[in-house]
Amino acid sequence: MEIIQTADAFRALIENIKSSINGYKDPLAFGICRADMGQLNLGKTLQATYPVINWNENFGSAAIFIRALAEQGVDVDFNESEAVCNINAAFLKNCLNAFTPYADEAYGDAHKNIQVVSALYNQIMNSGSLEGQFKVVFIFSDEPLKSVEATYLKLYALSQAKVEIRSINLNGAFGALPNVAWSNGQPIELDYLREFEIELKLSNEYPHIDFVDKFPRFLQHIIPADNTRILDTSKVRFGAQLAAGTTVMPGASYVNFNAGTTGPVMVEGRISSSAIVGAGSDVGGGASILGVLSGTDGNPISIGKNTLLGANSTCGIPLGDGCIIDGGLAILAGIKVHINDEEIAELQDVNPNVKLSNIMKASELAGLNGLHFRQNSQTGQYIVQRSTREVKLNADLH
Repeated sequence: MEIIQTADAFRALIENIKSSINGYKDPLAFGICRADMGQLNLGKTLQATYPVINWNENFGSAAIFIRALAEQGVDVDFNESEAVCNINAAFLKNCLNAFTPYADEAYGDAHKNIQVVSALYNQIMNSGSLEGQFKVVFIFSDEPLKSVEATYLKLYALSQAKVEIRSINLNGAFGALPNVAWSNGQPIELDYLREFEIELKLSNEYPHIDFVDKFPRFLQHIIPADNTRILDTSKVRFGAQLAAGTTVMPGASYVNFNAGTTGPVMVEGRISSSAIVGAGSDVGGGASILGVLSGTDGNPISIGKNTLLGANSTCGIPLGDGCIIDGGLAILAGIKVHINDEEIAELQDVNPNVKLSNIMKASELAGLNGLHFRQNSQTGQYIVQRSTREVKLNADLH
């Protein structure tokens, strides 16, 4: 690709690329990644690390990448949901020639794709690269996942809050990702460990295995906001989304992928996959929010703002703002709760146009505000009252 000298020439090139390539369309997402390949199966991707991802943005850079691939004889199929293509120094040089008008501006938060291309070009020129070690990945439509590389791209989008929790298609992720042993952030094929177990152990080179899973840990790929704390790396799975100000304590806490917080939240319990917790809420020690595979009949649970889930409680229904579940209570969709007439009147003040009765299933209260779930210690009866307190977190902790 010839060197582009001006911004106008760059814009003209983008238009030419889009009009001249048959069936061209802008990708939903794209990025350049470093792939960790198998130790035994050398062509198998175990993990993909992206320094920068693009989600519904920076279409000019995508066009340059697609043109540079074409000049290497690689045609992208826009009819497929995703494309994964190996890249080399020639690809990167072609991109840098096109990005020349913006090269001097590419630092800090500006032109991150150019920074990636420039840094990788220098690295390859200085140190070389292995076949398939670096790839450019495109997602053209939000369909079930096929590759490790595209799966990681979507997980990055979730963990970097480029997309909302539960807003993208993650079907196929478990099939695409291999189950691997993780050692100091690096994936190792289980087949490799089995094949060379004798040699590795006798030579004292058998690796320390931190865990075995398809997903890495959140902190292996994501730099959290300054006021976000994760006190145990094992407590947050990659693909989770933590809003600034969230604190994840050690112990019984856990945040799964495609789940997380939308504001400052204290997490001392479990936020299962697909569960969302609103700002100012507190998931108490050992409390559990059910996921779509653990008792909600596939209906994801959202927790509103300033809501408290007491220690060792279980939440099986969506809750609105300012709710409380007392410690140890399991509020599941089918349980019956009692609401007296006075409490009905107070609850309807904060839930207008909602019809309440003295005996209701918990599922009929889903998403309402100001609920306080309690249990009569003498009769065992579950009762609901109007919550009389706001749940406010200690600002010094967040």
